[in-house]
Amino acid sequence: METAADREGRARPGKATRASRVTERLRAAILTGELRPGAKVNLDQMRGTFGVSLSPLREAIARLVPTGLVEFEDQRGYRIAPVSRENLAQVTRLRADLESLALGYACDRAGIDWEGAVLGTLHRLNRTERDAARPETLEAWEAAHTDFHMALIGGCGMPMLIDFCRTLHNLNNRYRRLLFAHHPGDRNVAGEHGVIAEAAVARDGPKAAALLRAHVERTGARLAELIGAALPEANR
Repeated sequence: METAADREGRARPGKATRASRVTERLRAAILTGELRPGAKVNLDQMRGTFGVSLSPLREAIARLVPTGLVEFEDQRGYRIAPVSRENLAQVTRLRADLESLALGYACDRAGIDWEGAVLGTLHRLNRTERDAARPETLEAWEAAHTDFHMALIGGCGMPMLIDFCRTLHNLNNRYRRLLFAHHPGDRNVAGEHGVIAEAAVARDGPKAAALLRAHVERTGARLAELIGAALPEANR
């Protein structure tokens, strides 16, 4: 499945393409915890780490500010956005509200191609291995998981709402990757995904939206249980 980054990179050649690629590399490094929450962004050090010149690196960092993954402070520069219980609670609440809203719209408005996308991404997600001992499988599963959730809301017909949902999904994924890395899941997530998809393609908008909301809120509750023990005191 083509991602937004793929489309952006293809449409904007030259310097913009380099900045787009650096943006995605930085985004991945933040989501996986390679760039730690609250860390100051040292552009010179990062330039060497990522093997890029300063100009596309600056542009990439600036692009991540609106996503909530990077913060800019006057006189202090950039830093990786910190994590906290309060931020997690907001991300969970907003994601539950907006994704369920978007899914309700999709059930009412989307065509048959949307149904195919939902079922296709669910099938790929269910067939994607996830083994904590093999990081590459975790990355593949996370990508398939994101594709499924984006497919669910993709038929809502509201690009702004989809963008908001994508931002919140990425912020939520950051907590998931930081906190679930050493704590195996305690739920039948595949089963939850299945009943959401079933209700969606049956065009039962209220049921699908309620199931999706409960799914997001259960994940948020589990993350809230783990955050205190797993994160440094400064980031609680």
